[in-house]
Amino acid sequence: MNDMATPPAALLNGDQGWLTLPFALIALGVLFALYIIVWGTRLAIRRRHARDELQDRGEAHFPDEPVPAPPSAPTPPVAPAPPPIAEAPLPAMPPAPPEPEIAPEPPIADEPIAAAAPLDASPASLAADVPAPPPPSASGGDDLTRMKGVGPKLVDRLKELGITSFAQLSTMSPDEAAALDAQLGNFQGRIHRDRWIEQARFLAAGDVAGYEATFGKL
Repeated sequence: MNDMATPPAALLNGDQGWLTLPFALIALGVLFALYIIVWGTRLAIRRRHARDELQDRGEAHFPDEPVPAPPSAPTPPVAPAPPPIAEAPLPAMPPAPPEPEIAPEPPIADEPIAAAAPLDASPASLAADVPAPPPPSASGGDDLTRMKGVGPKLVDRLKELGITSFAQLSTMSPDEAAALDAQLGNFQGRIHRDRWIEQARFLAAGDVAGYEATFGKL
């Protein structure tokens, strides 16, 4: 009974030494809590000020507050590829107009002129049995109409110029042939085109076979 009454008596007597240590620990705890509260309050104030500054600058981003990612824009639908364009067939080319037919030049002589074959035979290749030359015409001289391209009118013109035999034509030089051709009038150019001198050489020699092999049948 005496022991249990001791604390109240000691408390009443003003003896508080037994409470010093607990109260000291409680005081330290209260001071630490107050320090934490003050420190936390100051930290919150600083963060609030920093947040306000960043908001003013348009950069409201804080490490303790994750910034939400902006919503991704929806992917626009891809338009289907256009169908391939069929190539139009090329228009058919119109047929070329037919070439106009060139009318043949009307012959100057009164007889059609047979095409003369190239001279590929020489008098040396004559046959052994060469027929005799034809007799001269009744008017004197040779029958010049036997040559290809020479008709009666041309014979008359040659006679006017003094040409009456194959021998005269066969021995003409190029200058003499050109001088004769210049005097033929409408028949000019025929002496070279129809190869009179070559024809006359065969006929003057009586080489009918060689003549027909080169110029065709008499």
